[in-house]
Amino acid sequence: MITVYSYKWVPDFAQGVVRDLRVRWALEEAGLDYQEWLIGLGDDQNTPAYRACQPYGQVPVYAEDDLILFESGAIVLHIGQQSEALLPADPKARARAICWLFSALNTIEPAAQELAGLDLFHAEEAWAAERRPQAEAWTRKRLDELAAWLGDKAYLEGEFTAGDLMMATVLRILRDTDLVTAHPVLGPYLERCEARPAFERALNDQMLSFQTEAA
Repeated sequence: MITVYSYKWVPDFAQGVVRDLRVRWALEEAGLDYQEWLIGLGDDQNTPAYRACQPYGQVPVYAEDDLILFESGAIVLHIGQQSEALLPADPKARARAICWLFSALNTIEPAAQELAGLDLFHAEEAWAAERRPQAEAWTRKRLDELAAWLGDKAYLEGEFTAGDLMMATVLRILRDTDLVTAHPVLGPYLERCEARPAFERALNDQMLSFQTEAA
C-alpha cells in the first residue's frame, strides 16, 4: 500500500496548497489507492525517524514498500511513470510532459512563491513594500509567457498530463491575488484543471484532515 505523509493541520492560508495535494492528485489521476499518515507541525517533523525519510522535515513523503521518496516533483514524476493518464506512452509526448513539470517548479513557482511570501508574511514591512512591485511585475511576465504558449489549447500539450497537474498547483499559490483568476487565458485553464474529478477528490481528502483536526 502507498502511504502519503501530510500535515494534520496547517493555518488557513496554507490549506489547499500544501504540496501533498500534488501527490494525492497524481494518485487519483492514476487510479492508485493510498493511505495518509498525518504528522504534526513541530516535534513530529523533527524526529530522527521522520528526518530519515525527509531530510528537511517537510511534506510530502511517499512510501511504497521499501521505496521512500520526498520532493513533490520527484514523487509526481514517479507516479506518472506508472500511468499514461499522467505521462503519455509516446516518448516525445512523455518528454514534453516532463518538461512542463519542471517548468512549473523551476520557472513559475519561484516567482509565484516570492510574491505570495511577501503578501502573507511580510506585508507590513517596508522592505517588502519596496520589493513587491518588482516581484509582481516579474510574476506577471512569467504568467503572460505561459499564457502565450497555452493560447487556445485546453492543456499545455493538448491533453492533460503531469505537467498540467504541477502547473495548476503552482498557479494556485497565487490564489490570494487576481493574477491568475482574472487572466483571460490562465483563469479558465486553472478552472479546467480544478474541475477534474481527481483534483476534487484530492483536495477534499486534504481538507478533511484539517477539518477533522480542528474539530
